[in-house]
Amino acid sequence: MNGSRHIDSYYAATANPHPSHPQLVEDIDCDVCVVGAGFTGLSAALNLAERGFDVVVLEAERVGWGASGRNGGQINTGYSPGMAAARRLIGHDDAKRLWDMAEESKAIIVDRVERHRIACDLKFGYFYAASKPSHMDDFRAEQRLMEDTYQYGKLRLLERDEACAAMGTERFAGALADSGAGHLHPLNYVLGLADAAKAAGVRIFENSAVTRIEGGTRPSARTDRGQITSRHLILAGNAYLGGLAPQIRPRVMPVGTFILATESMGENRARALIPGGEAICDSNFVLDYFRLSADHRMLFGGRVSYGGTEAPPGLTATMRKRMLRTYPQLADLRANHVWGGFVSITMNRLPDIGRLEGSVYYAQGFSGQGVALTGLAGKLLAEAVSGTAERFDVFGRIRHRPFPGGSLMRTPMLVLATTWYRMRDLI
Repeated sequence: MNGSRHIDSYYAATANPHPSHPQLVEDIDCDVCVVGAGFTGLSAALNLAERGFDVVVLEAERVGWGASGRNGGQINTGYSPGMAAARRLIGHDDAKRLWDMAEESKAIIVDRVERHRIACDLKFGYFYAASKPSHMDDFRAEQRLMEDTYQYGKLRLLERDEACAAMGTERFAGALADSGAGHLHPLNYVLGLADAAKAAGVRIFENSAVTRIEGGTRPSARTDRGQITSRHLILAGNAYLGGLAPQIRPRVMPVGTFILATESMGENRARALIPGGEAICDSNFVLDYFRLSADHRMLFGGRVSYGGTEAPPGLTATMRKRMLRTYPQLADLRANHVWGGFVSITMNRLPDIGRLEGSVYYAQGFSGQGVALTGLAGKLLAEAVSGTAERFDVFGRIRHRPFPGGSLMRTPMLVLATTWYRMRDLI
């Protein structure tokens, strides 16, 4: 990847002032080398530095250049498949452990923002919007499960009229409100994590793409101009890791998703549209997700792509059409920014966190819920490196299968499966 490549995102245009970090041009020995300066890598680095480790982070582009700096900024509750599906996959006891850690992941964000004074527009309030009347039954079942099994009392069911008034659209059949979920400016959050990590002693190198790694008792990561040799190596590139670890690559699929940012509609109009300022996502398989920015723009995300491009042709028109299906009253607003990027999904939609040979660790496949869960992953990676792997091993017990079809056919097969689900969304 070319480090100078421009991404026309609203987040980049509204980023807090931040320093550049040098390129690696030497060989360094350290305790821990982290590959990837996004949410996961910087969270791991910060946690490790706070524990007294000497940490180096290598980033191929700039801090937050990948999914961490381009995503929808939505902080979700639980995990992508839902807790009922998670319990079927891993059993009641481990599902309860996963739930407790998912709640901790949201507390980690609040703590980091407050402790390091990160200006990232953190706000709580969330609506899961029912795309069909039948989805309200699913919401009722989910609410009962969350209250009865996990003692989560922050959900409230909204019938159609109340939901329409709260979300400013007639599109949905109702909603499940979650006061424990929310949203933030993701790029400013990851830049804040980088500042905190640097203040804690972490050395960050940008424009330093790793070309080869080696495991063993003294793992190493090599770039074109230098090498890091360490006691522990953490792979935190997620969808942008490439072929550095072929053992784990088949277990995730990079999926393109896209966001449009309008011009500002003004405070009064924004408050009339979504009075509480909540983040929203719908209940379709191929879902839309949207929210208002702090400066009163509509940030509207959705669509998926498996074609390997971050900006397919006609993207602005496509995203505008999707937005106007939900908010036809925004037809007069210009689209100021439109951008895309890759997230990685797993077959079961649970994060894939584990250990490779020797002292090489990795975390990937957050399946659209990485804003919160990556902070948890970073903390668990730090715990495992420090010798306390009990919580880390809960994720290690989750079975992750490779996507079917091998390197040639897995993308076409996933496209076919997604097309089938997209047709179901329309029924």
